[in-house]
Amino acid sequence: MIKSRLSGIVLSALLLSFSVAAVPGDKVIKPTRGVIDAVNGNTLQVTTRQGEKISVELTDNTKVNSVSQAKMEDIKPNSFIGTAAVPQVNGTLRALEVHVFSPELRGTGEGFNAFESADGKVNTMTNGTVGQLVNAHGRTMTVKYHDLEKTVIVPDDVPVVLIAPGNKSMLTAGMQVVLFSIKNDQNQWVARSISAGKDGLKPPM
Repeated sequence: MIKSRLSGIVLSALLLSFSVAAVPGDKVIKPTRGVIDAVNGNTLQVTTRQGEKISVELTDNTKVNSVSQAKMEDIKPNSFIGTAAVPQVNGTLRALEVHVFSPELRGTGEGFNAFESADGKVNTMTNGTVGQLVNAHGRTMTVKYHDLEKTVIVPDDVPVVLIAPGNKSMLTAGMQVVLFSIKNDQNQWVARSISAGKDGLKPPM
């Protein structure tokens, strides 16, 4: 019994150490997710998913992208995609969502980074080009970024969306958004980029 418990403890420790090692050690990307309450000129009033009320400033450099519903079939070889995913024991990644970039946005955020998911857990974000693609019970695909690649398992029930260029005029009250922001010298949130859901869509990333 003691031996069995020790084996379980050792296995748990190994799995924990793997999951930690499989997440990149660089700075974690932490987006803010919420809904726009109001747009006042270049200021967004936003309620985060945690219920916090914040003001976010827009600048001439703020990039706005639209997020619309897509299908599993929209993931194709040579597509440039991004996927928030959970590292698996066998070295693969299990996708939590997949966003397919339109051709104009190819190359956006290329790489493999630590990423805070909507549930607050630190997982991964991989942006790259789809290589080999196997269609069976979802998708198994390789995602190539720079000179490296990851194997990603995409279950059938994973949300798939399309990311396309947008503009500030599309930002309206009631819109679900994912914000990538920094604080300026005046301690104000300034949006570097915004992914905004079209037609009431809640961006899954």
